[in-house]
Amino acid sequence: MSVAAPLFRMEGISKRYGGVRALEKAELTVSAGSIHGILGENGAGKSTLIKVMAGVVAPDEGRMLMDGKEVRFASPAAANQAGIACIFQELSLIPELSVADNIVISDPPKRFGMIDRKAQRRIALEALRRAGAEDIHPRALVKDLPLSRRQMVEIAKALARNPRILILDEATSALTASDVSKVFAVLKRLRAEGLALLYISHRMNEIAELADQCTVFRNGRNVATYKAGTRTDNEVVEMMIGREYSHVFPPKPQHSVDRKMPVLACKNLTWTDRLNDISLQVGAGEVVGLGGLDGQGQRELLLAFFGVLRGVSGQVLIDGEPARIRSPAAAKAGRVGMALIPEDRKTEGLMLPMTVRENLSFATLDRLTRGGVVDRAKEQRLINEMIGLLAIKTAGMDIPVGALSGGNQQKVVIAKWLMRRPRIILLNDPTRGIDVGTKQELYQLLRKLADAGAAILFYSTDYDELIGCCDRVLVLYDGAIKRELTGGELTEHALIASALNIRDETAATRQGTNA
Repeated sequence: MSVAAPLFRMEGISKRYGGVRALEKAELTVSAGSIHGILGENGAGKSTLIKVMAGVVAPDEGRMLMDGKEVRFASPAAANQAGIACIFQELSLIPELSVADNIVISDPPKRFGMIDRKAQRRIALEALRRAGAEDIHPRALVKDLPLSRRQMVEIAKALARNPRILILDEATSALTASDVSKVFAVLKRLRAEGLALLYISHRMNEIAELADQCTVFRNGRNVATYKAGTRTDNEVVEMMIGREYSHVFPPKPQHSVDRKMPVLACKNLTWTDRLNDISLQVGAGEVVGLGGLDGQGQRELLLAFFGVLRGVSGQVLIDGEPARIRSPAAAKAGRVGMALIPEDRKTEGLMLPMTVRENLSFATLDRLTRGGVVDRAKEQRLINEMIGLLAIKTAGMDIPVGALSGGNQQKVVIAKWLMRRPRIILLNDPTRGIDVGTKQELYQLLRKLADAGAAILFYSTDYDELIGCCDRVLVLYDGAIKRELTGGELTEHALIASALNIRDETAATRQGTNA
């Protein structure tokens, strides 16, 4: 495909936050009718770059040109007016408003000085159609939608502005597989219509499928721009992390876990129509994965264990003894010792305006406080230990946690629970939207925690993670466990077949050959 003339250029862009260099002499060229992939670790400068481009922050140095003319955007509204729309990883929707209200919120249609509801609904329906999300009702409240559908509304909101340049920052990280395919079709159609698209993602397969050109950022600088398909994945990753890319997943232990006395187990766990008669067990030192298509009850299972859901029937057992876990407080306390790493760090795992220190200490305050006074020395010792264990990069303990990169924010979420020394760790898609380097660190950490005796239940939408990290995987379909995969049968083909609730013909053939 031939690449059109440059529509937008960024030259020598620099941006610092105190002593932290976010961008240093960064360059980028965007062409109409093309998809430009942006790659880099969390903290590499990608998000700052697009915030400059979108008028969210002003650069300290450098200039931007659109259609060959220098431009400066004093606000996001100015960038929108020029035809630049962004879909950020952090959703900008207002939960209490309807889908239609959110889609037109920046420029609602008016009639006689009042919002024209018919026109609003018409605009929302057309935007949802362009986004491939016709199933979402414009009158539905955003708070009632699951995360994947909210992401589709965010995409529709951007398309309603009829942009010339569309920027997507990890826009598929919360989507189901079917939604991702719809979004890909939409993006390819928009490219054919002449839009310029910037696509930021840590998913190499998505970049390979969509991008015409790619630019890699590291430490605030663009280190390479290349035509898609001319670099191997390993070469790209080495450019991103600045070192040779070693094997992603740590080795699994050769010994088998004694399941006679599991740390965590459940019998006949049922909740509404989302969980159907689930029984499982997780032993000390074991990493058990939850697989299956998104939305098959995996998240609800973790919430049921952690005491979030009401009306759950069946039995939860800790160390073989029945346990009544009616709240998160009960889950994390005493002999249970459970921790839950949530799916959405922005809304469920962190308090973004509060400091790194406050977020790290929050889950452990009951153990740090005596007579209403926090033991600051003990708190600092634990924080220092976690900072070292997870290699959290921060300019200080007293800056807002929202100022950290996405990968370091996720490390804070994990660290605040590890400060409690949990025996049972529940993880809900913990690597969503973080870079390959941070993922590798988290994989190593999971195995280290398991080797130290933790029982880990790990839900992921990434099949490679389930295969590489887990000792065995339980595949859920329609709220029930359909298959357990372990050893040599734990393959991508088997995971997909089980997720679709169909017979794995490859495995059957292999078994027949070995018979």
